[in-house]
Amino acid sequence: MLDNVKILGVPFSKMNMKETVNIIVNKIDCNNQSIFNIITGNPEIVLQAQKDSQLQTIFNEADLITPDGEGIVLASKWKGQPLFERVTGVDLLLEVLKMGNERGWSFYFLGADEEVNKKATENILEEYPNIIVSGRHHGYFDNVQEEKILLDIESKRPNILIVALGAPRAEKWIYNYKHRLPVKVAFGVGGSLDIISGKTARAPQKWQQLKLEWLYRLIIQPSRLRRQMVLPIFAYKSLMEALKEKRKRV
Repeated sequence: MLDNVKILGVPFSKMNMKETVNIIVNKIDCNNQSIFNIITGNPEIVLQAQKDSQLQTIFNEADLITPDGEGIVLASKWKGQPLFERVTGVDLLLEVLKMGNERGWSFYFLGADEEVNKKATENILEEYPNIIVSGRHHGYFDNVQEEKILLDIESKRPNILIVALGAPRAEKWIYNYKHRLPVKVAFGVGGSLDIISGKTARAPQKWQQLKLEWLYRLIIQPSRLRRQMVLPIFAYKSLMEALKEKRKRV
């Protein structure tokens, strides 16, 4: 694991976006065939890991965990080990697509519904015409279809596998099948394909700069309220952890 700060047991990378993309470039350029597993972690999945031993194991064995959410960055500041930049799933995906367009990388897109997956892939190819889409498949599959997906990925051998199955399903899927995935890099991207397809609007840049993207999403998707209720719980737990560690240092 690279230099990190632990928040509620989850080791978050201290690298910014540029450094993260550079690591991905190095992993794709090297001859090492083992998969480089990235997790973009937000407060919700961190809390889930506290009650899910498999998810905690996945975090511990991940190669890189990026801070996907302002809550993670704030918690790191409370601990006196500040993470200076969010590296969200959608932003990381867009930066990797940019780099892939320059370097001719191949991608496999797994997840979302068929309409979203197809439209997102079309939009990606229009914006980044030099990448190679080795394959794609929606995220609604049974065991038989799942085996066909794995065989397809095995035969296509893309540089990067993008998994949009939602968290923590995406992280568990990559972990459970990493021994069968002949890819250099894999990471989950949440609802990023919904945004790229145009189905869901992302918060305007001003809201992002004010670090209120979560509020914008709640306004346009009130159904997210239940999910957002984890934020004060995460804030309380991470603050208590920071205070406890501070007392130990005194």
